[in-house]
Amino acid sequence: MLRRQAKDFINIDPLQTGGKLTEEAKEALLEWGDGYSVCDFCQGRLDEIKNPPIYDFVHRELPEFLGCDVARITGGAREGMFAVMHALAKKDAWVVVDGNAHYSSYISAERAGLNIAEVPSTGHPDYLIKPEKFEEVIEETEKKGEIVLALITYPDGNYGNLPDARRIAEVCRARDIPLLVNGAYAVGRMPVKLKDIGADFIVGSGHKSMASSGPIGVLGMRGEWEETVLRRSSKYKNKEIELLGCTARGASLMTLIASFPTVKKRVERWNEEVEKARYFSSKMEEIGILQLGEKPHNHDLMFFSSEKLFEISKRAKDGRFFLYKELKNRRIHGIKPGLTRHFKLSTYGLSKEEIEYVLNAFREIIEKYEG
Repeated sequence: MLRRQAKDFINIDPLQTGGKLTEEAKEALLEWGDGYSVCDFCQGRLDEIKNPPIYDFVHRELPEFLGCDVARITGGAREGMFAVMHALAKKDAWVVVDGNAHYSSYISAERAGLNIAEVPSTGHPDYLIKPEKFEEVIEETEKKGEIVLALITYPDGNYGNLPDARRIAEVCRARDIPLLVNGAYAVGRMPVKLKDIGADFIVGSGHKSMASSGPIGVLGMRGEWEETVLRRSSKYKNKEIELLGCTARGASLMTLIASFPTVKKRVERWNEEVEKARYFSSKMEEIGILQLGEKPHNHDLMFFSSEKLFEISKRAKDGRFFLYKELKNRRIHGIKPGLTRHFKLSTYGLSKEEIEYVLNAFREIIEKYEG
């Protein structure tokens, strides 16, 4: 039988902390796990299935949650980004993306045939994306050709920085450039509304941040973009082309719906998650493990740098894998094997006791090798 070696460990992997299934989602996973479980209720449009209540979720609950006019389910955040880029793409046109953007943002743009202009960050140690730099790159890029889209990663998946998305949206709006917010680590973890930001599109990740089995994502947009992004096939009149007619279904969708009541409630406790992250960061720095990125930090995802652990790896028996193995022995999962000098982690959803346990683990490991 296939089993996860890290089951029941304390999980600090940013990819997984926001995607842990609720008890309701675990039940839905068993109930709807068969490949045909949702499709046999479909009469041509996934989002129009009334029972199970997919229609209400997609057309009522999700738009309200995302603060948008129109929402759809996608195969993941990257599929949502690509759908928007492909729908807006023109020959020789450009997309402006922040320098902290996920690799899938670049690949989506390449696949859509767009040229890419990158807004550089401030670099070490903060790696911030400044609105004025965004504006500068837009001005430079407009001299090269038409910009059909701008993208801001909110927060980015490396440092957990939350840029001033509202100000960036103002910059884009002043030039009639639609803005896409990649909220893969925001939607489902923290309060975020498309219209509050002033952007045109937002994508989220169900398996990263909305307690879904996935892979699955959500896409929200202003109503003015519906006909462009959700245009329909000339032959199959009810099929939306950019979504290839149908997207995530079955267990991934039903676990997303099952977890949604819990997800809506937990975003209201976001301040508690930020406080825990800041506390964790401060205690890690006390033992010589430094947090890079925005300070004070405003997200659970954190990037750390440790010359101390790196130096230990040079003499430890297990070399650069020593940290992974030491944490595994303490039933802590989430830092990739081989990383010691730089690594990221997340405190999302951890109890205060679990946070103290993880902090003590790092203290013990350093004392073991330096004592």
